[in-house]
Amino acid sequence: MNGKRVPLLFLNLGHAYAHYFMLIHPTVAVALEGRGQGDYAALLLPVTAGFVAFAAFTLPAGWLGDRWSRRGMIALMFLGLGVASMLTGLASGPYQLAAGLFLMGSFAAIYHPVGIAMVAESSDGVGQALGVNGVWGNMGVAAAPLLTGAITGMLGWQAAYFIPGALCVASGIAYLALVPAQRKPRQPLRPASDAPAAVQTSTAIPGRILAYLIVTALMGGLVFASTTVALPKIMEDAFSGGGNALLGAAGLASLIFACASMAQLVTGRAVDRVAPRQLMLLLALVQVPLLLLMILGGQWLMVGLSLALMLTVFGVIPVQDAIVARHTLSDWRARVYAVKYVLSLGVGALAVPIVAWGYEPADGFDRLYLLLAACAVGVAMAALLLPARRYAQAALGDSQ
Repeated sequence: MNGKRVPLLFLNLGHAYAHYFMLIHPTVAVALEGRGQGDYAALLLPVTAGFVAFAAFTLPAGWLGDRWSRRGMIALMFLGLGVASMLTGLASGPYQLAAGLFLMGSFAAIYHPVGIAMVAESSDGVGQALGVNGVWGNMGVAAAPLLTGAITGMLGWQAAYFIPGALCVASGIAYLALVPAQRKPRQPLRPASDAPAAVQTSTAIPGRILAYLIVTALMGGLVFASTTVALPKIMEDAFSGGGNALLGAAGLASLIFACASMAQLVTGRAVDRVAPRQLMLLLALVQVPLLLLMILGGQWLMVGLSLALMLTVFGVIPVQDAIVARHTLSDWRARVYAVKYVLSLGVGALAVPIVAWGYEPADGFDRLYLLLAACAVGVAMAALLLPARRYAQAALGDSQ
């Protein structure tokens, strides 16, 4: 057990790092705006380069993980991400900042295709391991606003890149020291009759399920990326006026993210008990009134609405992963996951200029809320393509 726990701990930590480092800059942008160093939209835009790299390097990273070494790729992620973060802290202009963020996104991109594959092989309880790993990733999302706001307030924005960067490099060194390389034994091929029932699907992936995944990766991915990027600014606008406005807003955003991450544990279990169509319809349709009500503004109303919204946004993640696992041939599953991540992470790059476009100093994010509500309606309509029966009763490969 101990031999599995240490590598799994580093893999979980890597998931937290991947999301944490991608969300440093949105809080830094709020801090710089508060100090009169520019307009929020302009200050936010350099992180677009990071999200582009975060998506673009997903497929090459997965290929290298299979062809070279998964352990080596995770070590490269820790070391490269840490060094890239410290280099970003040395930036003296928007172009240098964008270059540093692009480099950070390139190394962070290693995690999802390589790390999640390793997590799936690290435990007999695959679902539980992936669920816990997902919570670690969302805890990285939750920690980014609070820690970045605190470090920026005490030591300056450069330290917000230097300190976690040094910690990430130290984690990479510890990973190499504590997790030895293991030669994976060749497994004999089993006849189809001996294969687990969960992988005996009829096709690579049914067309209706593929269409659903594409729509939700794009529209649902835009909702996820936009809300995680914009929430620190949403909280800062709602509670502006105090001297510690940034830290208070970052703390609220982090608390919301942390609480909402637990939704994955609930929806991950629910997907085996509730028809996926019903579950996704519920999660998507609840987002629509929440986003429209956020136009009304207000302080604690925004906190409550944001928490409810993020519960649904995070809750979708294990449902999507379960749908891929249930409807994809084992031989195709890794490639389908890779394409899914390229689409959903790629939308993250588009989300940054959309968030900048959706913000007006006088009206806040009203335009953004309307756009995201429309996306949620699109996700709900796509959910009609999903099976009407719960997976525990439906035939494997069923796409009715």
